[in-house]
Formats: sequence, structure tokens, C-alpha cells
Amino acid sequence: MNYEEILDELKSQRDETFRRFNERIANVAEGTSIGVRIPILRAYARRMIARTDFSWDTLDSFPNTYLEIRMLKCLCTGYAKLSFPQLCDRIRKCVPVIDGWAVCDVFCSTLKSVRKHRNEYLPELENFIGEKSEFSQRFAYVLMLGCYMEKEYLPFVFEMLDRAQSQYYYTMMGAAWLLAEVLVRFYEEGVSYLRTGKLSDTAKNKAISKACESFRVDDSQKKFLKSLKK
Repeated sequence: MNYEEILDELKSQRDETFRRFNERIANVAEGTSIGVRIPILRAYARRMIARTDFSWDTLDSFPNTYLEIRMLKCLCTGYAKLSFPQLCDRIRKCVPVIDGWAVCDVFCSTLKSVRKHRNEYLPELENFIGEKSEFSQRFAYVLMLGCYMEKEYLPFVFEMLDRAQSQYYYTMMGAAWLLAEVLVRFYEEGVSYLRTGKLSDTAKNKAISKACESFRVDDSQKKFLKSLKK
């Protein structure tokens, strides 16, 4: 398994139209992606970790020039059968690779195994929030969105939202997305947080807007939420 081989295989599956489109929406520099569609990349990652010559050290050594390589490092981590300590170690290595919403959100969508260790993983989430960087925080918020949307975790979710570095756009959007889902699923608790939580007004307003897009929020609730905008 080597970098040139992986690049050649990925390039054989490129879609030039998708590359141009995806570079715009993923906000990456032109020419820094190959143009492999996500379902194909997911399947490739699964095959990759099944190879007899697969090596984490080799994968980690690959340059992060291409979007697909950054995603592969994260996808392989999500799909591999790892013990909980191994999973934590792999995630810690992958989070610094995240440099955009696309890598972040695709990575979080593969980490379903975190649900089996939700209580154990809380300190890891708190550490990522504590790094106060744009994508370490977005990672934590998006992962909570997928793995922690249960009432018992709301106090932790709200505590982490209080620490959001909302001056960073992708942090703010991740926090708003998380709070919007709280409003949809746990309306009263979400409204209470809107009134008293320390998350920025900008993020709260965005959360209200996103929650009001949901059919699960009724018209009277939407009207009230809009009255809370600042």
C-alpha cells in the first residue's frame, strides 16, 4: 500500500463534473480534490482497511494535499473494528486533519460506534471543545448531534454550547445545528437554553431559523421562537 497507488486508484474513479461542483460547496482550492463521489469513497475505505497490507502508519504518512486523502483517513477510522481506546486514539489523530465542514461531517457520520461508549467518550468531547479551534469544536458538536440526542445528555450539550467559539463560522454553524435539533426534539429545554444559555446571539438566531424549517415544530412554536430572536 503506497500513496501513488492509492492516488492512481482514486483518479480512476474520478468524476470531473462532480469535482468542480464539490470544490465549490466544500470550499476547497481548485485542483485540491480528485472528484470521487462520497459513496464510492466510502466503499473504497472499507476495501482499504480489509487489505492484508493495510497500515495505519502508512495511511497517516500520506500527504493531506487532496480532500479525498483527508477523508480516507477519517473514513478508515470510522469503519475499522477498533477497541474503544484504539478508536479514541485514531479520532485524536484525525481531528487535526479536518479543515472543512465536508471532512468533519463525513467523518462524524461514520462514528456510530461512539454510541456504544457515550458516557466514556464525554471527556474526549470536552477536550475537543476545550481546544477552542474551529474544527475541533465543530467535530464535537456534529458528533453530539448524531450520537447524543437524548434527554439525559442535554445538560452536557448545553454546557458545551456555552463554550462555543462562535466567532468561527463553521463552529457557529455546528453549534446552531446542534441547538436547532435540540429545539426540534426537546422544545421546552431548548427554549430554556435560548433564554439563559451563553451561546452567541448569532448562533442562537441561526438555530431558531433552522428549527423553524422543521415540520416537527408547529406554527405556534415557530412564531414564539421567532419572537426570541435578537
